[in-house]
Amino acid sequence: MFEAIIPGTDGRELRMKCHAKPEKLHQLLLDQLGFTLPAQPPPEIRNPKPVVETF
Repeated sequence: MFEAIIPGTDGRELRMKCHAKPEKLHQLLLDQLGFTLPAQPPPEIRNPKPVVETF
């Protein structure tokens, strides 16, 4: 899993968490253990710092 953070020109950030698909051997092991991986979460738009207008 990794998280990509893309800064916007207006001060906001687009955050996307991405899961890799397991290889066939790993998926077999997960299936035997009864584990399921979580669904891909939707992207988020955050405003980490307030946007201040300058004159």
